[in-house]
Amino acid sequence: MNYYIYLHGFASSPQSAKARDISERFAKIPLKLKIPDLNAGDFSQLTITRQLTQVAAEFPDDSAPVTLIGSSLGGLTSAHLAEKYAQVQRLVLLAPAFGFLSHWLPKLGDEEIQRWQREKYLMIHHYGEGRSLPLSYDFLTDAAEYQEDMLQRPIPTLILHGKQDEVIPITASREFARSRPWVELIELDSDHALGNVMAEIWQAIHLFCQLP
Repeated sequence: MNYYIYLHGFASSPQSAKARDISERFAKIPLKLKIPDLNAGDFSQLTITRQLTQVAAEFPDDSAPVTLIGSSLGGLTSAHLAEKYAQVQRLVLLAPAFGFLSHWLPKLGDEEIQRWQREKYLMIHHYGEGRSLPLSYDFLTDAAEYQEDMLQRPIPTLILHGKQDEVIPITASREFARSRPWVELIELDSDHALGNVMAEIWQAIHLFCQLP
């Protein structure tokens, strides 16, 4: 039996529009989709390492195969989980945050990054909470440890990415797929939220995961 887990994005929650949409579609089949809250009650101490540990703890004990569906930073986390755990047999990545520090940090600017390092916390708008919350500088130092060139395990991978993505440019997914023949990239006419293409995304997931 396959086990399905959805990983939401950075400063998001299990209540995000994408998470709810995909969860409802799974319920109709009906198949169970687990959606852990990666904020874990303390967004300020979030790191990719913490997400990896938290999600791995959700894997079934009977070594049943796991399919991960990850959005943005959840997509990046999913890819690193698949590298680390043989139990992950399939990946669906929605606008995965490959190279996200190289896209995000220039937007923050050097001054802001230095202030973050000095003061240890930076206020981040949390979409799931609808307010600004502090994030520890540890998030940055931890994230720098996770590079895409580490991701070499050949498992069936489907990437769905919007051509007008303003957060993670589609070139990030193109570059990732180019040197990995086991990766299929579907380019969509959408932005980072992918809100206007959820029906297309579901169709692609349904086919790729061979869902009932």
